[in-house]
Amino acid sequence: MKEKLVIGNWKMNKTFEQADDLIGDIFDLLKGFHKTTEVVICPPSLYLELATDYADAEDSNFRIGAQNCSEYKNGAYTGEISAEMLSEMEVEFCIVGHSERRKYFGETDETVAKKVDRLIEQNIIPVVCCGEQLEERKAGKHFEIVEKQVKESLFHLPANHFEHVVIAYEPVWAIGTGETATPAQAEEMHAFIRSLVEKQYGADVAYNLYILYGGSCNPKNALELFSQQDVDGGLIGGASLTASDFVAIVEAGDTAVKDN
Repeated sequence: MKEKLVIGNWKMNKTFEQADDLIGDIFDLLKGFHKTTEVVICPPSLYLELATDYADAEDSNFRIGAQNCSEYKNGAYTGEISAEMLSEMEVEFCIVGHSERRKYFGETDETVAKKVDRLIEQNIIPVVCCGEQLEERKAGKHFEIVEKQVKESLFHLPANHFEHVVIAYEPVWAIGTGETATPAQAEEMHAFIRSLVEKQYGADVAYNLYILYGGSCNPKNALELFSQQDVDGGLIGGASLTASDFVAIVEAGDTAVKDN
């Protein structure tokens, strides 16, 4: 079992002072922690410079990502942030296609594909989200929905670009609801996504791909989820807003690898 990746998505939370306190607490808890799990923190864009300052410190044990970027390179797009701007801020990852972006801001698979291209141009790793609504799962369409999202968002990429992508499976019915896909449900979908990638890009690319679980992952269920063969870590929402909970999930990543 390969090493895990844990990404904290703060969403639209924390004032500047609160953000400083939280990232400082995470920094302190991870300092000197000889982990194997890779850690990424994605604060609101206003706090990226604060976050990268911590990440650049000598004892830092995490990297920084953004929560979104524009599909456009630059220009008259008021309020947008380009991939090039993120690159200049030493951002290494960026979440795209999150279900909340799709639901509230009308983003489509085509939009996500364009954002992926902008990020890869700037050597930023896209964390591409996919997942089904509750009614789609109940109707037995969850594989169909996820397959469409993955193919239309990513399969235009050549293999040498796809190798720099992370996929996050987030069952929409489990985001912020307290509901969680069972470990078996998570493994089933992660294995399905990996099989799609293998058919398109081959076994080596599929194995090396990181597929994360996002959907009410917390310190209590992280170890069981991360112990599944095809679950390579987590995209963490609410639990990333408390330093001790977030670091406990990171520790679960280490334990899952060691025990398997």
